[in-house]
Amino acid sequence: MKITEVKTRIVEVPAENHLVVGVPQPGTRPFVTVEMMSDAGIDGVGITFFGAALTKALKAAVDALAELTIGEDPMQIEKVVAKLRAAGAGAGPGGIFTLALSPLDMAMWDIKGKAMGLSVSQLVGGYRDRAPVYASGALLRQHGLEYLEKAGPRLVEMGFRQMKTQMGSEPTPAASAERIRVLREAVGPDIDIMCDINQLWNTNQAIDVGKRVEPYNLFWLEDVVAADDYQGLAKVADNLSTPIAAGEYVYGIAPHRQLIEHRSVDIVMIDLARVGGITQFLKVAGMAEAFNMPVVSHLIPEIQVHLISAIPNGLTVEYFPWTNVFWQEMPAMEDGMIVVPDRPGLGLAFDQQALSKYGVA
Repeated sequence: MKITEVKTRIVEVPAENHLVVGVPQPGTRPFVTVEMMSDAGIDGVGITFFGAALTKALKAAVDALAELTIGEDPMQIEKVVAKLRAAGAGAGPGGIFTLALSPLDMAMWDIKGKAMGLSVSQLVGGYRDRAPVYASGALLRQHGLEYLEKAGPRLVEMGFRQMKTQMGSEPTPAASAERIRVLREAVGPDIDIMCDINQLWNTNQAIDVGKRVEPYNLFWLEDVVAADDYQGLAKVADNLSTPIAAGEYVYGIAPHRQLIEHRSVDIVMIDLARVGGITQFLKVAGMAEAFNMPVVSHLIPEIQVHLISAIPNGLTVEYFPWTNVFWQEMPAMEDGMIVVPDRPGLGLAFDQQALSKYGVA
């Protein structure tokens, strides 16, 4: 089998999250989509994204790498990825190169799964056919306490048993702790609450606020300090009983090695676009397993469900519905779990009407 063509396009979708109710959600969010064709009549799909100002540059990078895949066998994924990594060595392994590599890697796995009649989850591990899922993006730091009191229980009514909020913009440590207290009392003791800081604290702040919120039994605290401050993260992890998660802001597999070897985290978070796609995701997950660490996903739940479900140390899938609009059908959600589609490959198909509607010339 040979790759014969790769179509890419920029698509800007409304910056909306259907988990958010009663709050304005203006603006758009740009992505680059990939459709990879083969001479066997089997196609694959992929998706990536970056900051809006560099989206055109990202598409150009995807196009340049895509050109190098023409004539290659999509079943030999490691061989093709090695070729692309060698070609982009001067611009990688991080940043825009890794983001451009990811959707091509996804598309090859999609083709391989379809060719073998297996879901990608079955192909890369097949540990289970579903994974826990947590609601994300509905309890952001700009949402006040009154909103949290109502929104938390609403997510529980929707079937979520896990949900993520944010801290980092409060005027005092006491105000940060109050935010978590309000949400915990609103949803009760049996719901897992995660909290994302998005690198807004220094080490001392993280330890101070982290100790204040320990009585509320957070499932994890995420990205409490700068992502590349491995020693700082390790200091926070050593001083708190709450697990520390990080990894979404780093590119490729090498920085994850640093996070894991330094014991900077208790939970390894992997962004599928930034890590370099499914092939690289699996390598990070293997490193984490060797250190007895669980792995969680960041964004793109419709693809990440295949990976978190496939591995024994897959903990939970982030459900942040940025990309729902792209697909004819999303994976099912059942009893707080996201279910692997029962179709070969990724089990996804682009909604061509949506791509045309939101496509950028």
